[in-house]
Amino acid sequence: MADSLIIIPTYNERENIERMIETVLSLDAPFHLVVVDDGSPDGTADLVRAMQTRYPESLFMIERSGKLGLGTAYITAFKWGLERNYEFFFEMDADFSHNPQDLLRLYRACKDDGADVAVGSRYVRGGKLENWPFDRILLSFGASLYVRLVTQMPVKDPTAGFVCYRRRVLQTINLDKIRFVGYAFQIEMKFAARSLGFRITELPITFTDRLEGASKMSKGIVKEAVLGVLQMRIRSFRTSYAALESQ
Repeated sequence: MADSLIIIPTYNERENIERMIETVLSLDAPFHLVVVDDGSPDGTADLVRAMQTRYPESLFMIERSGKLGLGTAYITAFKWGLERNYEFFFEMDADFSHNPQDLLRLYRACKDDGADVAVGSRYVRGGKLENWPFDRILLSFGASLYVRLVTQMPVKDPTAGFVCYRRRVLQTINLDKIRFVGYAFQIEMKFAARSLGFRITELPITFTDRLEGASKMSKGIVKEAVLGVLQMRIRSFRTSYAALESQ
């Protein structure tokens, strides 16, 4: 029985998804993979469905109607995986900006080295960005500094979307209290984990800008991240992310 679930949200990723599935499921590790597709009009779900005949025991798909947001895609998959007793949950992109080989390092950081949350980080020593224009690097690094200042999290890459969570982290966080649906979701999940006392470690990765398909970044996502971080910090003084408090 696999103890790990890789979660890949998709929207129009037909150029990447078949190769990504093959790469992840060929790794020498007990990984299962679930694709959360938000009604991709380019036929991404059809390609995944066809590949399920090749990987009937390890490839799964959750189909949703329309773009419902990155955060809700992950939360839907977290709940799906918790019901099926996985121990480790991974977030990653479909476009190979995250190197699938690094899944093994994140896995070991949690399974063997005691981390509760392992983050593939661009901004720790050894981390790199490839094929990014200077203005985008400046924006990303500046956003990370801003988040660290507001939240006081000692995480150098708080917006990172290449992450491994232990089961106990997702069980302890009240996932229904996670408000953000865009890239600020990544910040809020790390903030919630740290506020509940979990150990977060960062591992250096090389983040490569996508070669195929279109970026999902938008002005609305940036606005959510900038204004939402302040709202999240203020809200944290009044309420906890602990699941027990919701019962």
